[in-house]
Amino acid sequence: MLDRILKLEEIKNDSLFLWGSRQTGKSTLLKMLFPKAHVYDLLKSDVRMELQLHPARLREECEMLDDGELVIIDEVQKVPALLDEVHWLIENTGLRFILSGSSARKLRRSGANLLGGRALRQTLFPLVSAEIPDFDLERALNHGMLPRHYLTDNPAMRIQSYIGDYLQQEIVEEAIVRKLDSFSRFLQVAALSNTGIVNYTNIAQECGISSKTAKEYFSILEETLLGFYLPSYTKVIKRRVVQSPKFYFFDVAIPNHLLRRGTLQQGTDVYGHALEHFVVQELRAYLSYRHPLKSLTYWHTQDNKYEVDAVVGDAEVGIEVKSSHHITSHETRGLKAFGEEHPEAKLFLLSLEERPRKLNGIEVWPVKQFLERLWAERIG
Repeated sequence: MLDRILKLEEIKNDSLFLWGSRQTGKSTLLKMLFPKAHVYDLLKSDVRMELQLHPARLREECEMLDDGELVIIDEVQKVPALLDEVHWLIENTGLRFILSGSSARKLRRSGANLLGGRALRQTLFPLVSAEIPDFDLERALNHGMLPRHYLTDNPAMRIQSYIGDYLQQEIVEEAIVRKLDSFSRFLQVAALSNTGIVNYTNIAQECGISSKTAKEYFSILEETLLGFYLPSYTKVIKRRVVQSPKFYFFDVAIPNHLLRRGTLQQGTDVYGHALEHFVVQELRAYLSYRHPLKSLTYWHTQDNKYEVDAVVGDAEVGIEVKSSHHITSHETRGLKAFGEEHPEAKLFLLSLEERPRKLNGIEVWPVKQFLERLWAERIG
């Protein structure tokens, strides 16, 4: 069993929401960390039906527990009414709760009680490189980082089933969209736009929908944790910068599968986009787990001359990702421009080169070595 970085140590003093996309391993992690917890698994139809009909049963049963005991409600979004009972129990008993789920959308849209700051929020992401012994970068780019997908030799059927389950359970069952065919088309167009700056008008035209509907569809992906926005770093020093966000699916394998790309080949644009996606995916998890108060953004000038794929914090670190085996001075232009505006920033260019070196004052690192240093807190 893989040792996950997220340990949920905050539960010693607080209750928690634990969010994460389907199959990131939330239930497995909770069983491993808290084997003695009292668990309500709402994926079990009998448990779910009982609590849907009688939400007060949760309170009645929990009042029989001792102060300090831990209660886990898995897939809490399936019975939003339970959150009122949890609220009362947190206020009136010494119990602690972990409320896990794969989507907060249903809770927000139903007006459910989100506990008003009485529960902290944590997110479990797909696997990261530091959690995998003998991590294989090529496998990660082609299989993705969901545990069941990365660990199998042939994940295509599992990824196909994953996307089908998402459409069936999150979209159809909850009647989130009226026309599933238009949403399926949108998924493919969004996959083509993955890692790119979001242009709702262009995407809407490609899908034959309105810009308003395109925005709503992106909102669905974000709220059901299938994707996320990467905001622009908007502090202007000299050069005017793009304000619109980029969009990424939550796992690098999802857009590849939606577009039926097959095995990614080094030297192609598609491979380069996947490598950038993977690094951003790792940085997002790293900051959430280790430095949750630091932001992750990107930097892109309005004249399209310069771009930096990832900016950590207030221009503390700038990172560019290239899939080249030999980096040239030309490929450092974006980082150099960023460094001119933010001279205190540490600048890194990640590539497929075999050994680290310094070029034009910029540290050039092999991707795997950089990630090892990142998780060892040796980047700064």
